[in-house]
Formats: sequence, C-alpha cells, structure tokens
Amino acid sequence: LQNMKMVPVPEKAYGTFFEGDCYIVLHTKRTSRGTAVDLHYWIGKDSSQDEQGAAAMYVTQLDNALRGNPVQHREVQGHESETFQSYFRNGIIYKKGGVASGFKHVETNMYNIKRLLHVKGKKHVSATEVALSWDSFNKGDVFLLDLGKVLIQWNGPSCSIAEKSRGLALARSIRDSERGGRAQIGIIDNEKDSPDLMQIMRMVLGERHGELRDAIPDTKADELQKANVRLYHVYEKDNDLVVQEIATRPLTQDLLQHEDCYILDQGGFKIYVWRGKASSPEEKKAAFTRAVGFIQAKGYPSSTNVEVINDGAESAMFKQLFQRWTEKNETQGLGKVYTTGKIAKVEQVKFDITQLHARPELAAEQRMVDDASGEVEVWRIEDLEMKPVNPKTYGQFYGGDCYLVLYTYLRSGRPHYILYMWQGRHASLDEVTACALNAIELDKKHGDQAVQVRVTMGKEPTHFLAIFKGKLVIYEGGTSRAQQSTPEPAIRLFQVRGTDEMNTKATEVPARASSLNSNDVFLLTTSQVCYLWCGKGCSGDEREMAKMVANIVSKRDKHTILEGQEPAEFWEALGGKAPYASEKRFQEKITHYQPRLFECSNQTGRFIMTEVVGFCQEDLDEDDVMLLDTWEEIFLWVGKGSNTYERNEAIASAKEYLKTHPAGRDLATPIILVKQGYEPLNFTGWFNAWDPYKWSDGKSYEEMKNSLGDVSAISEIKVDLNNINLNKTTLSIPISAGASTANASPEYKPHLNHSTSNSHSSSSSYNSTSSPSPLPNGEGIYSREVLMNKAVDELPEGVDPTKKEYYLSDADFHDIFGKSKDEFYQMPKWKQQNEKKQYGLF
Repeated sequence: LQNMKMVPVPEKAYGTFFEGDCYIVLHTKRTSRGTAVDLHYWIGKDSSQDEQGAAAMYVTQLDNALRGNPVQHREVQGHESETFQSYFRNGIIYKKGGVASGFKHVETNMYNIKRLLHVKGKKHVSATEVALSWDSFNKGDVFLLDLGKVLIQWNGPSCSIAEKSRGLALARSIRDSERGGRAQIGIIDNEKDSPDLMQIMRMVLGERHGELRDAIPDTKADELQKANVRLYHVYEKDNDLVVQEIATRPLTQDLLQHEDCYILDQGGFKIYVWRGKASSPEEKKAAFTRAVGFIQAKGYPSSTNVEVINDGAESAMFKQLFQRWTEKNETQGLGKVYTTGKIAKVEQVKFDITQLHARPELAAEQRMVDDASGEVEVWRIEDLEMKPVNPKTYGQFYGGDCYLVLYTYLRSGRPHYILYMWQGRHASLDEVTACALNAIELDKKHGDQAVQVRVTMGKEPTHFLAIFKGKLVIYEGGTSRAQQSTPEPAIRLFQVRGTDEMNTKATEVPARASSLNSNDVFLLTTSQVCYLWCGKGCSGDEREMAKMVANIVSKRDKHTILEGQEPAEFWEALGGKAPYASEKRFQEKITHYQPRLFECSNQTGRFIMTEVVGFCQEDLDEDDVMLLDTWEEIFLWVGKGSNTYERNEAIASAKEYLKTHPAGRDLATPIILVKQGYEPLNFTGWFNAWDPYKWSDGKSYEEMKNSLGDVSAISEIKVDLNNINLNKTTLSIPISAGASTANASPEYKPHLNHSTSNSHSSSSSYNSTSSPSPLPNGEGIYSREVLMNKAVDELPEGVDPTKKEYYLSDADFHDIFGKSKDEFYQMPKWKQQNEKKQYGLF
C-alpha cells in the first residue's frame, strides 16, 4: 500500500517485503474442483495502524468483488502461514524501511549495496536484514553478506545440508532477479578453507572477537498445542459482542449453522473465522475485527495467524480440523455422480488395473502399488522368531498372532519389495515388538529397500486384500500354530465383503443373529454343515466370492439360503432369532481429503511438524523424514541422509501425529515406511510429475556449489565497495573441487575505475555500473553474464547472435540447461529455440 492506495508490485520483486509497509497478495490456483482463491494481507513490523486498517478494508472490498469465494488470511511479518510461505519457494526477504521512505522494489543491477541477511528455515525460508556486525551471527544459521557485485554465503558450523541448499537457492535468486545475473557468489562452509572470502568479510564487518552464539531454536507450536481445538459462537446482544464456547475436540460439521458466524481457536496457533451463508452482511464485515478482538481477549500474541473462511469455500486445513467433513454430491469409491433434480444417482465405474503405470495418480487414489501379480511369502512370529507359514494356508490370519508378509514385484526389470507387518488384535506386546524387529532384519536382507507397512487387524489396505486373490480370512482369535492350546469353536460366523479377487475379505464376527446385515453374504459353519446366507441387498458377484471363501473356512457340505427362507437349525446355531441391520446400505458421503505433506521433528523433545503447502518432489530433502497424510494411510518418507535418531523415531512420530490430530483420527490407520529411491506407485502418484531419476540425476548441495560458474572458474575477486578498493593486493580464490580449469569460463574482472589490462584500449575502463568485460580464452568462451539477455549490439565481437549458448563454458552450459552441449544439439530445433528463449540466450 502506498499513500493508502493499492499499487502493483513488479513481478521481479515478488517475495521481497519492506518492514515499514503492508501488502495484499492474491493467489489463484486451478484445482480439479474449480478455482481456489486465497487473499492475504501482510503486516510489516514497522507499518502504521492506519496502513493496517486500510489493508484489512481493501481485503474486504476484494472479497466482495470476488463474491465471497476467497479464503482470507491475516499475515504478520515473521509469523506467516505455511500457505503464504509456499508461494515464494526461494524464500521471503524482509527489507528495512518502506516505500514512503523513498525505497524502491526493483533496482536491478544496483551495486552500491551493503547489507547482511539472516537466512532461516529448511522448508520455508525467510531472510531478514540485520545489523552489519559479527554480533548478528550464530552457529546454526546461514548468513548472506550482500555487497552488490559479490554475495558471500556464510554457513554456520551446525547448519544442515537442506539449510545450506535453501540459502544457496536464495543467493542465486538475488543474483538472477535483482542483479540481472551479474553478481558473484562465494560460499564459506569452513572458514579455514576460505581465507580470501573471510578477508572480505573481516574488511566489511571488522575483526571478530569472542565465540559465536549458539543457534536459536525456532519457537513453533507443537502438535499437542495444535490439537487443542475449540469452537466459539460469536454474536451481538444489546450492542455487546458475545463469544460463547460451544464445543471442543473432536468437532463435527453439523455444529456450524448457516445463519451464524463462528471462531475456531486452534490452540492459539491459528484463529479461523467461519462465516455462514445466511449470516448478516454486518457480521461478515466484522470478521477480522472480531478475530483480532478475540486474540487480544485471550492474551495471544498479536502475530497470531487469522484465516477467514466462507461457508461452502472452506480450505483443506480447516476441513481437517473436523472429525468428518462431507460435501454435496460426493460418493465413496469409484462412483460418478449424476445429479437429476434433487436425487444423485451413482454409477459404478469398473477399475482398470492396467492403467496403474500409465496413471500413477490412479494408483495413489486406489491405494494400489501394482496389479497384485507378484510373489508372496508369509511368516508367523513364534517364540519371537520368524516361522514360515505353509503356502496352502496363505491368506488365513488369526487374531492371536502376528505375521510378516513379503511381497516382491518387478518394476523396470528390478525387484521391489513391500513388507507388511500384520498385528493381531489379541497378540501379546512381545509379539508385536518382535514382529517390528524381525521386519527390520528381513528388510536388511533385501538391501534396506523394502517399503514397510504396519497393518492393524481389520484395517487391511486394498493392496493387501488383492495379493491374496479373494482368499483373505481374518479369524477373531486363536492361532495358526500346530500346538494350539484352545480348541476351535464349533460354530463360527464370517461376514464376506467384496465383488472380485482384488477386494474380497472374510472377517469373523460374533456367532449371533444380531451380527447379520441384509447387504452382505455371511458364512455360518457348524460341525455338520456350512450355510451361505445371502442378504437381500447382496449382488451375484458377492455370492460367487463367498462360495470361494466357504471352501477355505469349512470342508462340510455347503447350503445356500436366502434371507427370509432360513431353516430352524440356522437360527438355533446362532442362539435364536434377533433383530439385525436390514436397512439398505446407501453409498456413504465422504470427502476427498486433500493429501498433506509435513516435515517431522521431535529432536527438541517436542513433536513439531512443518507443513509444505502445494508440495512437489523437490520438497523431499535427502536429510529429512517427511510425513504424507492421505487420510486412509500415513506414509513416512525417509531420506538417505536423514539422521539415525529421526529414522528410528519415524513410526513413533506417525503414531503421535494420529494421536494428536484435531479430527480424532483412527489410531489403526496403516503407517507405510518408504525409503528414498524405492518409492512405490501408490506414493509417487500423489506427486505431480514424479521423476524416478531425480535421486540419481538431481544436484546435491556440493554439486550445486561446484556448478556455480561464477565461483568455480574465477581466479580473482576484487570488491569495489563505495568506490574504495577493500584490498590493495589480489585476492586469489581457489577453484572449487570438481571444476576443471580446462573447462572453466573466462576470467571475470569486476567493474573497477582503472584500466584492467594493457591489452585493452582506453575504452576498456569501466565505471561501477557498466557491464562486465568479456575476456575470451583461446577457445572463444565467455561468461554467462556477457551472453544472457543481451541485444546483438551488446555482444562481444565475433559472437554469432543465433548461437550465443555455443560460447558458454561446459560447466555454465550444464548449469543453465541441465544437459551437455552434445545432448542439447541432438534435440529438435524447435526445442532448442524454446529453451534458449527461456534462459535469455535466443
């Protein structure tokens, strides 16, 4: 906001905010359900009350203009929501001052800069301008000393690889967007190895005295705090505002009445205001004011996030605070909804298993890794050891036991493994523990490549059903061991659900009439006969599958009986007639929960999760443990470089996540452990455009560092600061490991006010704002800044303007295009032109 008016910010400056100003950010995104609109107003820590009030007013006006569709957010500097931070993937930069003080957003190629940025965060990066002094530093963060022509990244000794990588991404972003690519980046990982860069730092910051401070841990809300949700009804009575608490966790959707407005307090971490469709315009307008008043009344920090939500346009985060959230016209499973008048008809769509590899998103939605045609091996935990199960009885699981099921399948000619740990309801704690320990040993035998899935009895995932080809039988108690201590019951009742080999399961239920249900087929086994009881609502496919299961649970004669035509012996075996569920089972309404990705951490003794909004494969860092919540299962992705503590605590973290979830989640939800490089389809399908070669081709931090053409190939840096040469002697920078001198780009001489070489004419003298001097080596190689975004008359003599890329060094070429020159010139001409346009080399 400038003079209380909205002024557009140039796109180049997105992600940079002046601390003395307020901003409005509008974000629209196309989704499978239409367009999601988010409207944020951002408050700088030094902005005036008038500006803050004006920003809130403009947001209300924009919301009206957009017919109440946006989700509105109030953001305070340093405490931005995860949604807001997700828009600026390279990080957010806070600048001192404001537009009113004469500061401008974009001053490209401006070199008279001298500032120190404190960079924080692994997933969400922010850089704050701090005092130019060693006192600003600490051991655990990244600091960028920005001197206009040179950016020096100083990495604290306790920094993680992810923090270093994010810092480097930010430095490159400043170089490319603010300096037009005309700045050098130097990196200090270890002060002893970078004497020249340290000399520049000491010249700017002075000598350092004493020890650096330890890293300051982030003060983040833990999951227990976030789980403490409370719903308040907000209304006016006799000109007074009344805030009445109406419910605590777990919240249900029916508490929200369309005529009213509500405040949902998520443990003081975030405040949501929900505005009912039929609430008055005055109530809707007062949403932000009421939220701020509520924050003050509760004594919460003024930086607390506020999100204003309209009835019918709720955000995914808001919906997941409720135990159950259903939308209009939503059905469960593979159904398409057709709305005719008021009645929605459901047409069942056949699931085509052959589409799994072509459409990984289908594999994710259907929870299927493959077509279940791989190899199956089963072991039972007996005397805390693994005992092989007879293959003839595969698919039969007893509630008193624990089992390990290893599934092997081929993908791209390479074996992949899924290791299911099935835990019986009546198994001892020792057996459950032994099951997990044996799983680790079995995984090691297969090169630590298995995807580990914890399966709780009765909560078997779809793929688990499919691998047993319709022969999955769950016995309530007992064991499959040879020396059974308790005899099998003479009468047993099994409920059979499923229509084909991929989705059928028989579960033992109490042998009494009240267990029956008109929608299903039941098997009643006695010492003389096996009854197939077919409820009125069951289909022919369900009856066929039940016949197959009947041969597993009983060797006696099979009698098929229809509901309503039962013989007296049938009721006798069940202990007499009794009422049972006979209503037609309608397809349940269910919401399509949006998958959510979190970074997990509990090293501080507090369980903290950081959400990554709008996630992609790039957000899976090698030194992380990440949690992907798809509601029906929890995936834990373990990076190769993650520390042992976090790896060992991963399962405990997932259980803690379920336990503390505001919606009161089912603790038996399957937990799936996935290792980097061995991701199954039902995991990768949740990511847009998954690249299976990323882990082999993707650049590590060291490779990114070495590929900085303007570091690895510079033989000297001289910094001209405020037209005073900091160092009278030449500062030589050793070439980074991995960069060969033969391939190095030509020497780059910064803009100095004296002649740089005798071999140049007097016109080779440059002032501090002219473009860099092209100094080709014998092969006619030029640095990227001489070639990128240059008109024909700005190019060095002899450079063919149609082949600018040809004059780049091999290192620079690979860094820009991500491929070698040979690979590039083998591409079709139109593809080459497109990429050249993209990188300013056309």
